[in-house]
Parts: sequence; C-alpha cells; structure tokens
Amino acid sequence: MSELFDAVDALIASRSPLPPPEERRRLRKAHGLTVEEVAAALKVRRATVSGWESGKTEPRPPERNAYARLLKQLAELYPTPTVTASEQDTAQGDTRPHQPEPTGKRTEEPPPTPESAAAHVPGHTRSRPAAPTAATGATAPHPVPHAARRSSTSFGTKKAAAVHAPVAGTDPHFENGPLAVVDADDGQVLAYCVGGLVLDVPTSSLSALVEWTLKEGKLGQPKLSGPGKDADPLLVLTEAALEHYGLPVALTDEERRTGRLQEDHKVLRQLARADWKLTKRGFGPWARIYRPAQGSERQCVQLCIPSWRALDPRHWGIAGQLPPAELARLLGTYASRVMTPRGSTAVTGLELMTALHPPTHAVRDEATGGFRKADTKNPGSLGEHPVDCAPCEAPDGHPLLKDLPRFHQRTPAEKLFEEAYDWARPLTDDECTKRYLVGIDVNMAFAAGANGLTVGLGAPTHVQQPLFDPKLPGSWLVDLSHVDLSRIKLGKEWADLNGDLLPSPFTPTGERPGGPAWYATPTVAYAVELGYDVRPIEAYVRHDNGRYLDAWYNRLRDAYITTMADLGVPADASPEEFLTAMDGYRDRDPEMAILVSAIKATVKGGIGKLRERPRGEGWKPGQPWRALSRPTWRPDIRAAVISRTRINMHRKLVKHAAFTGQYPTAILSDCAVYAADGPSPLDFLPYRNGKPLPGGWRLGVSPGMVKHEGTQTVLWGEGVREQFQAPELNLARYIKDGQVTNKDNGE
Repeated sequence: MSELFDAVDALIASRSPLPPPEERRRLRKAHGLTVEEVAAALKVRRATVSGWESGKTEPRPPERNAYARLLKQLAELYPTPTVTASEQDTAQGDTRPHQPEPTGKRTEEPPPTPESAAAHVPGHTRSRPAAPTAATGATAPHPVPHAARRSSTSFGTKKAAAVHAPVAGTDPHFENGPLAVVDADDGQVLAYCVGGLVLDVPTSSLSALVEWTLKEGKLGQPKLSGPGKDADPLLVLTEAALEHYGLPVALTDEERRTGRLQEDHKVLRQLARADWKLTKRGFGPWARIYRPAQGSERQCVQLCIPSWRALDPRHWGIAGQLPPAELARLLGTYASRVMTPRGSTAVTGLELMTALHPPTHAVRDEATGGFRKADTKNPGSLGEHPVDCAPCEAPDGHPLLKDLPRFHQRTPAEKLFEEAYDWARPLTDDECTKRYLVGIDVNMAFAAGANGLTVGLGAPTHVQQPLFDPKLPGSWLVDLSHVDLSRIKLGKEWADLNGDLLPSPFTPTGERPGGPAWYATPTVAYAVELGYDVRPIEAYVRHDNGRYLDAWYNRLRDAYITTMADLGVPADASPEEFLTAMDGYRDRDPEMAILVSAIKATVKGGIGKLRERPRGEGWKPGQPWRALSRPTWRPDIRAAVISRTRINMHRKLVKHAAFTGQYPTAILSDCAVYAADGPSPLDFLPYRNGKPLPGGWRLGVSPGMVKHEGTQTVLWGEGVREQFQAPELNLARYIKDGQVTNKDNGE
C-alpha cells in the first residue's frame, strides 16, 4: 500500500501549483534572492530559472515540487498587496467618469494571465475543472476571477481594475486585441483574449454574439499599410461554444466534402432573419458573417472553428486541442507578428500580400471635399482586377488552353515549368568511403527567394526574338542546353567542375534540358551569370513591375526570427552555438514551436496560392475556376519565386564544389545531402575562424541560411537503395529520421 501512496504523492508533486511567472519574479526579488542563488539551490542552470520567470518554460519534476515549495514559503512571507477600495470599485464596475492619466511616458507591467489575477485577488473565483496544459504537461487552473475579467451586461462592458489596461499606443477601437477564443461553461460564455484578458459575453445566439463583437468586443487589428483596411475581429469557437450556440461540434461527411454547413441549418436561418449574410463559401471552418458596409464602416466578423479542422494539424499541430487561454495566446502572437488569420495558412499568406500592398487608395474628391476610391491602382500593388497570364504560364485545363486536343501533353517548349528540386544520383566510390550522409536545410527558402525579387505587376506583353534583359520579369523561350556545368564562370574567373555530379539548374529533375524551353527571368539570368550567351526565341515580359514581395518577406522574416529567439535560437549565434541551440528547440515552448511551423506554412502556402488550382467545384478542363477572378492569381510570380529559390540553391552548390571538391548526393526542395566523415554539418562546411565560405552555405537562423536537417550513415543509404532497387532514390526525403516506407516509394 505504501508504494501506492508514494505513486499518488509523486503524481501530486508533478502538478504542484505555481503562481504565474511575474509573481515568481516578485517573490524572489522580495526576499533579495538572485537568479543564481535559486538555480544553485534547485541544482539547475541560471537560464532555466530565467525561463520559469519569463513564462517561456515550466519546471518539471523533481524540480517542480521543490520550486513550488520555495514559492509557497516566500508567498507566506511576502503576501500579495491587497486591492484598494477604489480598485475594488472598478472591479465591480464603477461607472464614475474616468479621470485622464497624466501625460508623459508610462511604464506598464505585462498584463497578467487569468491565473495570475487569481493569485492577486483571492476569493473571487468560480469553480471549474482544471485541464491539462498541452505546452507544459502541467495543470492550468481555469477559474476566472471577477477582477481579472471584464463583465458585460446587455451590451455595456465594465472595465476591470487596471489589471488589463491597454498597452500605450494601442488603437482604442481594438484595445482587447485582434481575436478572442469563445468558450462556454454552465450557460456562461467567456471570451479569452490576448494578454490573459477574459470577457464575459452575455449572448445566447450566434447573431447576438456577432452583434456584441462589433458593438462592444473592441476586437480587431489596425491596418498594416496606409491605404489598407483594418482587420475584422476573429472569433474562435470551442466545442462548448458550438454547443451553446446550437452548432454541431463536427461536420457530417457530406458537409466536410462541401466545406460548409447545410444551408437550411436553424442557426443559419437565425442569422438570415437578423439580416446577417455569408460569403459565397458559406458557413464553413472559416466563416465570414457580415452586413453590407455603410460608408466606411465595415460590419464583418470572422469565425474559426477548430473542431471543423480550421487549424490544419499539418501546420498548426495540436493548436485546436489547446485550452482557450493558450489558444488565444498562440493565435494572438501569430496575429501580432504576421496578421490576424484569414483562413488557412496559405490563405493568410496570400492575404498578407494584399494587406501590405492594397489594390487601391483614397483621393480627395474636389467636388464634395471628401474622399473617394482612386480611379487607378495603388502604386506597387497588383490592382483590384485580375489579369490574364501568358499561355505558357497557364496550368493545364486553363481557359486559354481550351482549344488544345483533349489528351495533349504539353512540352517544355509550350509550358513554363519552374518547380523545386527533386534530384539524386548514385554515390561515387570516394563518397562510399565516407561514414555519414548529412542533410542541411535552407531556412524559409521560398521567403529568401522572394526577397528583393522584381516581379510583374500587370499584364504580359508578347515579343518575338527579344534581347534578354535580366531586370525585366517575364517568361522566356530559350535554348539552354548548351550550358556546360563542367566549365562555368565564378565571378570574373572560369572554374572547372565535375558537371556530372551537379544537377542542372534549369530543370527540377536536375536533368540537362534537351532544347528550347520556357523559363522565368531568374533562371535565364543565371545562365548568363555562368558565362553563356542566351538568345530568346520569344517572351512574355511585364514592363509594369516592382519588388512586390519585399514587405511580405520582411514581415515573415521578422516573425520567424523573433519566434526562434523566443525558443532560444538567437540570430547572432556562432555556428557551434546555433547547432547547440537548435537541438531540441521545439521542446522549450511547444506553443511557440507550433507558431514557427505556422509561419513557415504561411510562406509556402502563400506562394502556392498564387497558382491555385480548381478544387471540388464541379470544374471541367477549359472552364474558369473561382481563383482566376482574384488579382492575386499570378502563376508568373509563383514561377519567379521558385526559379529564384532553385537558382539560389544551385549557386551555393557550385561555390561549395569549387572550393571544397564536395558535391551533393541528393536534393529535395530546400534540403541538400552531402557525404561526410563526421555527423555534423561542420564536418564538411568550410568555416574558417567562425566565418563561412563567401557565397556558400552558412549555418544560422535567418532565411537563406541553413540548419542541420538530419544525419544517417552511408551504409543506411546504400542499404535503402538496394532494398528498393533504386540506385537514385532521393535520400534527402528520408534523411531527417531515416524512416522509409513502401508508401514513400510509391509502391
């Protein structure tokens, strides 16, 4: 029996309750303890205690129980200051006129979580079961104290006691943040916002919830660009909230196929009776509910329904299973660093382009003295009307190709085919003597490919036998089969390489082109860079052009680097420090690790959406599909980004080969595999005194730099290829974990 008691004690200790991070810091400082002293007492590193106090990590057994004991004793010595009478009045909804604060700089503490407010205002919680915290494995208390939330009666919101004051400079229209996770319990609805703020939502119907959001919710996000529009508020509905508002927790098989709730559902009829409308996509996992705008005032709310698979687990991991407060933190951080989600990560990536370069802008109307929409498009944008692509840029089935024979297979001379690498070759005898195969992966490769890239903004112009201009974006029909990788120009000098061990830069398969083919400008420009003449046969060029994706790249780059820093991977780390920091970085804060995945998916998905194909629309080849009506349906821009990404990679392959004599054995998209004597990238990357080869591979967190993808043995690689009787099996696909299945091989 004692063993059972010990097991129970251990289980309780593993969930020892802890005050919120800011309270942990306050208690330590109140007793005059340093971080080093606490770390020494608990036998952990200084950085570990700092992580606990910042909220980036949570202690685990056996340290957790000892840390909880320390904080409990300190709390008895230094109790939380009591709430003043005036603060208590405010917490209960004091309606006296608000006194303006003195002007000048104001220092504010980070807003506490609901749990921290509970520590400050005891005795004001309501009972609710605790739920496991996905990020830490700990137990997160759910009771929401009255002083830590804002209660709403009818449509009037009563402010809490200075606990969640808006950050200085925040738009007062959106003081509660960009979004809220709406949950329900025993008939009471709560809206979990960013920063730990919780609002009482006095609504019993979905139409009332939308009304409350627009009138009292103070949710939304300021526009990202001067001529743009503020982001609509986003409501994330939990399963309990769905049940509260009469919506199904899951869609039927038929509804999943159509991507929407049945149009005759009673909740949708209620919305219609209240004069709310839905977009053409209907009421699906990402639904938009609106009324026609009156003047400049938009009336639109977006819904996200995780249990309907709104948060794709391929990109959002377990986000849809997180407790409301944690989900609000995750999505709120994504909103602040990227933008308020508008749908899938792919949809959001595309919407971010438009938000940063709105199609139109306002101009003063001399007749009325007011403002109106300009007659011309906003400079640097794609405009508000779609433009036709060139025939060579059109994917199969496009209306421009409707006159082609039904089973016609387009050749490279008819179709632009700029795609990422999928190339591999057999190992050489020398490589077989090496012990390891080491994979390196380019960080945010497609984002790096978009950086500084000039793309077309308008319709193409068809020209015959043009002179090639590397500064002019477009698609070029040209023969590059004469380019010999055994003899290429590097800068001003010619270099001799083993061209048989390098993939061609002109095809995704790495095979040498056999004749004329269509290429995007970066691909043709690279042939010139390598020292070869090019003579295009014809081209579709875009004289209206610009660096449309620069702002998009900058925002996503900053989001990625900031989030990686949150996970303990700084941008200024040395190669050795970087590799160490990357080891297990996802375990330091699983929620921020999810955010990294979502940011990367936003990049890839946004680029992919530029050439969205028809999906389940009863479409037939030769007919238009919905995406073609968007100004952002631009296959030429997608092709240019992918072309530049592939060329960037090939340029580094060549630099590395010329300097070291080492050649890649396999490449898959943004991952390259090399044979090496050791298991680390530093065993084959030519670093000297911490500095990389100029123009070659460089370890680091920034887009375009590389990280360690994985290491397997050469014996593993040869064994896999022999097992599947595939001497050129692309080992880059499996280098991360070494797992190869028949399904992976197409069997």
